[in-house]
Amino acid sequence: MNKQNQFMDQAWVRVAAGRGGNGASHFRREKWVPLGGPDGGDGGRGGHVILKANSNLTTLVDFAYKREFKAQDGAPGTGARKYGKQGKDTIIDLPVGTLVLLKGSKELVADLKTDGQEIILAKGGRGGLGNTHFATALRRSPKLAEKGEPGEEKDVVFELKLLADVGVVGMPNAGKSTLLAAVSAAHPKIADYPFTTIIPNLGRVRVDEGQSFAMVDIPGLIEGASHGVGLGHEFLRHVERTRLLIHVIEIGNEEQDPWKAFEIINRELKMYGHKLEKRPQIVALNKIDLLPDTSGLKGLVQKFTKKGYDVFLMSAATRQGVKEVIQRAYLRLQTLPVPEMEVKLPATPKGPEPRFTIESVEPGIWRVTGKEVVKWVAMTDFENEEAVQKLKNIFDRLGLSEEMRNQGIKNGETIRVGKEEFFYQEDDE
Repeated sequence: MNKQNQFMDQAWVRVAAGRGGNGASHFRREKWVPLGGPDGGDGGRGGHVILKANSNLTTLVDFAYKREFKAQDGAPGTGARKYGKQGKDTIIDLPVGTLVLLKGSKELVADLKTDGQEIILAKGGRGGLGNTHFATALRRSPKLAEKGEPGEEKDVVFELKLLADVGVVGMPNAGKSTLLAAVSAAHPKIADYPFTTIIPNLGRVRVDEGQSFAMVDIPGLIEGASHGVGLGHEFLRHVERTRLLIHVIEIGNEEQDPWKAFEIINRELKMYGHKLEKRPQIVALNKIDLLPDTSGLKGLVQKFTKKGYDVFLMSAATRQGVKEVIQRAYLRLQTLPVPEMEVKLPATPKGPEPRFTIESVEPGIWRVTGKEVVKWVAMTDFENEEAVQKLKNIFDRLGLSEEMRNQGIKNGETIRVGKEEFFYQEDDE
């Protein structure tokens, strides 16, 4: 199957922003400046990972082939106080209507609602400072320079909810795709058997000059769809953002009672959640072209109208009555608000997060966690004595050195912080 014709509405990816470039430890060496001072430049910022909404995309199929994205690292600084070049950002194009959730917690990170909208998903690390920044009156020739800060890394889930004003629902073979094809430029596959539509189809419906709306037909639902039976469970999420439903019901089918079919679909909408069953509905009794006359539908029409529904007789195949359905849908949309999305919000923290924690991994090996500690360790050049001393001073300021002694960590034991590992050593040693 051609990749362009496939449909995916969920995918998970791993992203990593670029690391900042290292700061330079450098001194002026011009022959006319015999005692040149430090002139090491800063490293460049690492590239961001940026998400961008693109209205030309309608599927997440590309993420079936690529699941890891990495932005470029920043370039290191050089002498003469020259800054390193900033790392190139990585831009990931996503369909409009994509939710971005943290993998695991499903916490909402971003909601891409408009074409061209951009958000930074993972920030690039800042560049390390060159030795120019560490010169003082007492330390005029510092060799100290910082390593670049690591970029953010995240595992996220992309979940596509097609942005449409109107959702077309109904039992399989009710004529939903035929209706969409009749009123828009969409070309869904249509045939006379159930489950022809196996993906949602999105189309733009033109009502009049300057008047239009987006409409999506949802693959046929069946009883039990909200629990994963049939095809509906995978695609009901695309109804969540619609403001209005057109409920297409097949008539003239001796094997299916129209009212019962209507109740089955609404029961599935209710069981799926998100108050879908309360979404305003227009009822379209379809396939009247197959009936010798429509007088026998009077009782059914009255049954719907007594429940407060707008009811239309139509034939999507011959387009009889279709214009009236579309015009009523457009009028209804003028007064209907966009439904609020139900998404998981970040949990409210119970208290301030500790600056660090220390735990024993196994005899002689300890792990230290804490965002600030991990950052400073990752930016330390352990081959540089001045950099190591700076890190020890930071540990003292945070209270980490004292807590290590309290935990009974001995000289020579291994300390793991983030991706780095080093041996513990008391200052007097």
